Amino acid sequence: MKALLVDLDDTVLDYSGGVDECWENACRSAAEPAGVDVTVLLAALARSRRWFWDDPARHARERTDMDGAWRQIVAHALEGIGRPSERLAAEVAEAFAANRWRRMDLYPGAREALARLHERGIPLALVTNGDKTHQRRKIEMHDLARFFDVIVIEGEFGVGKPDESVYRHALGALAVSPREAWMVGDNLEWDVAAPQRLGLRAAWVDASGQGLPAGSTVRPDRILRTFTELLEPSR
Repeated sequence: MKALLVDLDDTVLDYSGGVDECWENACRSAAEPAGVDVTVLLAALARSRRWFWDDPARHARERTDMDGAWRQIVAHALEGIGRPSERLAAEVAEAFAANRWRRMDLYPGAREALARLHERGIPLALVTNGDKTHQRRKIEMHDLARFFDVIVIEGEFGVGKPDESVYRHALGALAVSPREAWMVGDNLEWDVAAPQRLGLRAAWVDASGQGLPAGSTVRPDRILRTFTELLEPSR
């Protein structure tokens, strides 16, 4: 490994952990005082979240404005239970965002693993999709920029993974060829299949330990439970 491209969310940063709890807390603090049944709203939010993010085009379009996306999700859920309110949607979304920021943290050992890779002189690129403001805030909160030679954020770069220009830009900035580099991340398409098509090797972070989905045609070069396992010899 002469260079490493690293995903951020759910690879080195625990982004998805506690999401349901954050929604429940937001509903109890913002919607319950307005007379909304929290149980009913939470069920509607679960449906709304699936509806919103399961559309690939909407996912790609809206993930660069996460605050707006959360407001849309809540507004859709409130409409679904007959309680439409843009004001309440904004209040619930803001409460959810506050909960999420308090909850988000690096995975245990992730900072130390990045430090060890950096100390070994391995060129590192952080390659992440999403909202430029949110992603920069995460990077600053956890002092991650010092580990990386280049940072590619979808909201700043203009396109995101799996567009091949993203990986090519990172490789060019690191001055390495695809054959000299690895990509590590939790998304089978964005962090494994797409980089492999360009000639990189890829390590997939399977945090749940459930293994590859049935029928998957993607074959990671390594499967890890945590990012820190990247430093361990492959078996």
